[in-house]
Amino acid sequence: MEIFENRRYMILDYSEINSVDFNQVLQKNKDELRLSLDGSKTVVKWDGETPSSVDSLLTKDGPYTHQEILLIMVSDEWTDNTDTPRIR
Repeated sequence: MEIFENRRYMILDYSEINSVDFNQVLQKNKDELRLSLDGSKTVVKWDGETPSSVDSLLTKDGPYTHQEILLIMVSDEWTDNTDTPRIR
């Protein structure tokens, strides 16, 4: 059984962050959010059903499982990989 089996993640434009009800997600406020490298996107997380404030977002992408979001977070959009050797 995976530890984060019921955890879900949604990517959204940071411009919509004021539409998120932080009582419905696991982050307490916008200061706890991870941002894309250019600052235009962020991720919210929750356990179980999609919170209504997240479901109402216009720019949502997801929901993703824990394993899926881990793969996304290591992409060039979210992580500076310039110092990480590439395996060829």
